[in-house]
Formats: sequence, structure tokens, C-alpha cells
Amino acid sequence: MSRAVRILLTQRIALLAVLIVAVVVTFFINDMGGYLTAPYDFDYMSAALITAVPLAMLGLAEMLVILSGRGGIDLSVGAIVSLAGMVFGFAYGEWGWPLWLAILATAGFGALLGAVNGFLVSYIGFPALIATLATFYAYKSLAIVINDQQPISTEPIQELFSISKSVELPLFGQYVPDVPLGIFTFLLPTVVAVWVLLARTAYGRRLYAIGTNDVAARWAGLPVKDTRFKAYVYAGLISGLVAVVTVGQFASARPDAGVSGNGMALPAITIAVLGGVAITGGIGRVAGVVLATLLIVWLNAGILLAFVGNEGSQYQLLALGAVLVFAALLNGLTNRKYGGSAS
Repeated sequence: MSRAVRILLTQRIALLAVLIVAVVVTFFINDMGGYLTAPYDFDYMSAALITAVPLAMLGLAEMLVILSGRGGIDLSVGAIVSLAGMVFGFAYGEWGWPLWLAILATAGFGALLGAVNGFLVSYIGFPALIATLATFYAYKSLAIVINDQQPISTEPIQELFSISKSVELPLFGQYVPDVPLGIFTFLLPTVVAVWVLLARTAYGRRLYAIGTNDVAARWAGLPVKDTRFKAYVYAGLISGLVAVVTVGQFASARPDAGVSGNGMALPAITIAVLGGVAITGGIGRVAGVVLATLLIVWLNAGILLAFVGNEGSQYQLLALGAVLVFAALLNGLTNRKYGGSAS
């Protein structure tokens, strides 16, 4: 028993897998008991994955900057999504650029916005919280004024909704629910790219090293500033790709796409922390972020069905806060009991 508890406390992947099963089984039981307002089944779970695409991608973006240490965090990712989305709306929806070129330009623009964050944090020495909060306001304002507060909903943009449709999987698709296309076109390539970057490149090893102890890394001759700077650039690039995803989902380039309501940054940070990324830096795994996203998405999907009307959305915020507190307490308990964060 104690061995199982130790595994759950120290192996975040195992804990998240158990929590996902517990959440799904709980809502399945409530569905069979007639306590939900609509069926909670595999079709519903698959349809809910459309929200997992931007959340998981931004969770990975936050993971990169948090790994860099020194209080690394990016509060501006939602604002980057909004501003880059407007740029994509102009390029593809009004200027008639080819889709592939518009996507590349939007990703590059997102990387440029991330580079501003990286320069302020790495080379100027601003605290990441202050620097990215400042750019959050700046990018959010630019997204609003760039088109006089109006969204871009031209015909090419509206037709882009097709990238958000669900598709049947080849070979065995008739036996399983259709899966949102964005999982394959945006999320999986991003997951693979970030995993390769962190696990199979010298840059990834440097990022973990400076996040663990940037003073020792500096004495070891590692380019600390450059490594941290690039983490913010990569986070901005991913945010630019998320902008394309959100434009497709809304069939409109909206100036508030990434900042409306509670914005996209706070859920992304929650997912990263829940996924086992140590807020102090240097610890985190891609698989943890992906599983944390599934947990949040399927938990939120069930909460919506557990309440009538709009009450469910409010309880989603409560659940998100509770999950964040749980993750923080778990990290603290693991540090005290076993001398390391769950990973």
C-alpha cells in the first residue's frame, strides 16, 4: 500500500492516469443514474477534445518558460493568441495570402512577440511576472485597436471552420467516435516537436539545467540568457499556432479570442502545474501536460452536464481553482516527504 502511495505521489503520470479514470467513471455512473442533463459518453468525450487542442498547446508553451527557472511564467500567451489571430485574419482573410504562408507568418509573428518577452526577461532582467503582465496589456490593446474593435469574418475565414471538424479515424474509425481534426493537424505535431526539443536536443538539456540552477549552469559555461530567451520565443511561436486554431474554431478572427472571460493564460498555467511542471523550474514532462489537459477537459465537460443552464461554467472555475490548489499541495507534500517534485 505504501509503495502504491509513493508511486502516486512521486510519479505524476501515474496519478493523472488514475484521476482521469476516476473522473470518467464518476460521470459515467452519474449518467447511468440519470443525474446529468445529457449523456456523458464516448462521443461526448471525443467532441470535448476540441477544447483540448488550444489548452494543451498553451500548456506546453507555459511549460517551456516555467522550465527556464527564475520565476519563469508567461501571462501574455492569451494576448498573443488574440493579436496573432488578428494578423492571421488580415493575411488570410483580407489580403488573400495562401493558407500555408498565412500560418507561417502568424507563427513567426507569435515568435516575435515571444521574443519581446524573452528580451525583457533574459537580457534586461525584468521579473517574468511583471514583463509578461506588461506585454499582456500591450498585446491585448493592439489586438483591439488594430481593426477598430471589429472581428474579421470574411468568407475565407468562415470556411476555415473546416479545420475544426471531427474526422473518422482510418481503419478502425467505424468502431470509435470521430476525433477533432485539430488533434492531428496542430496538437500532435506540437507535442512531438516539444518532446523532441526537450528530450533529444542539447537545447533541452540546457533548459533543464538552467531551470534547476542557473548559477551553476553559468559557471559550467552554458548560455543561460540565450537559452531562457529562446524558451519565450518558442512559447510565442506555439501561441501563434494556437491563434490559427482559435480562428478556425470561431470561424472569425476575434480581437478578444485569447483574453475574453478568464483568458487562456491562467488555464494553461494550471495545466502545466497540474502536469507536474515545478514552478521553480527544471522539472516537467510533456506527457504530464497532455494528461493534465485531458483531466481538465473531461472534468469540465462533465461539470457542464451536472448543472442546469449556465451554472456549470461557474463551477468549472471552482474546479479549476481546486485542481490548482491540489497540485500545489501535492508538490509541497512530495518535496517534504520524498525530497522532490512529482514528475
